[in-house]
Amino acid sequence: MKTVAEPISHFFYSHRLKLQLWDWGTAGKPTMILVHGGLDHARNWDWVARELCGDFHVYAHDLRGHGNSQHAPGALYTVAEHILDLSALVDVISTTHNSAEPIYLIGHSLGGVISTLFTGLFPEKVKKLVSIEGLGPPPTHKVYDPASKRMRRWIEEIRKIEKRDPRSYPDLDSAVNRMKEANPHLSDEVARHLTLHGTNWNSDGSLSWKFDNFARPFPPFGHNLPDIQDIYSQITCPVLLFWGMESWAPDPENDGRAKPIKNHRLVKVAGAGHWVHHDQLDLFLAETKKFLAEE
Repeated sequence: MKTVAEPISHFFYSHRLKLQLWDWGTAGKPTMILVHGGLDHARNWDWVARELCGDFHVYAHDLRGHGNSQHAPGALYTVAEHILDLSALVDVISTTHNSAEPIYLIGHSLGGVISTLFTGLFPEKVKKLVSIEGLGPPPTHKVYDPASKRMRRWIEEIRKIEKRDPRSYPDLDSAVNRMKEANPHLSDEVARHLTLHGTNWNSDGSLSWKFDNFARPFPPFGHNLPDIQDIYSQITCPVLLFWGMESWAPDPENDGRAKPIKNHRLVKVAGAGHWVHHDQLDLFLAETKKFLAEE
């Protein structure tokens, strides 16, 4: 992999929260925003941003409760609030560059859901969308359980989190090993990079993840399959979908999640799990660059 140039650090505000924004340039180029997944951070995009910043002004923000962004008060992290933050960022960038041109979006996992829903809600603001395993949970997932079951489960999970301290690791190598346990396709280089940018040092020399533990549980509401499909059906721009064939997530065309998106193409990636852009970076970049160059 290529050495990754360090992006410029900015902050912006949304809903009274101070959120981290990373900027890879290049001034005068079309705007591209990269949106990371849950329990992750924006610096997971470093290799992708480096490859695309020659043709785009690339930005990536840490979601609320993730990376260097402020944690939300309370315990609720909804997709709607993440979309609100993305909308605020788009407006900040448009104002800064005095441009109303539609943008390019790339999202992974939760970031893919945020980006895809944003594109359906504001189709006039998005030129092209790339979504990496980012169409939301499959139809059989627990987020679609009856409301009473969802609410009870969320309350019980939040109460458990309240009663325990965030997990810590005695040294960097221990945290890197945990990262690789959770994502076995990652190389040593990528796992170390993600861990360095995803942890804080504690006073005793141990490390803890930056993300807010209250962001772990699925919110008790906000996942309504008919509503999601209705929003997806309003997307008007071309959409490129990626699915890792070794992922825990099922094929989004087989289970119907991709069906409402009229103008989409699905790339099925062998030898990749949920993090396609890390597991098969060269293939991901080749397919993405080809898609972005198409008229």
